[in-house]
Amino acid sequence: QVQLVESGGGLVQAGGSLRLSCAASGSIFRVNVMGWYRQAPGKQRELVATLANSGITNYADSVKGRFTVSRDNAKNTVYLQMNSLKPEDTAVYYCYALTHSATGIMNNYWGRGTQVTVSS
Repeated sequence: QVQLVESGGGLVQAGGSLRLSCAASGSIFRVNVMGWYRQAPGKQRELVATLANSGITNYADSVKGRFTVSRDNAKNTVYLQMNSLKPEDTAVYYCYALTHSATGIMNNYWGRGTQVTVSS
């Protein structure tokens, strides 16, 4: 089991910045990928950015060049630095972790989410 707790959301004006944090606990050694998804009202949850243990990152086209995902392994924490925020970035942001067990079973874990609101 992996527990994920997000922090850092809030209200910001368009063009501003926020940094989200996600602290992981539990079976951290099994985590292969961590990252962020978001869900806006009336829309499906969508990928924002992920970071694999290999260092490979994956970003949604809509956030490339503006958002940066990073990880502090010593603190078991993943971050999302969001710059040049736009009103369309308004959503609940969820921390995500993918684990692989010794037998190859994969599991997805989610945090409870943190609200990001960008005013125009």
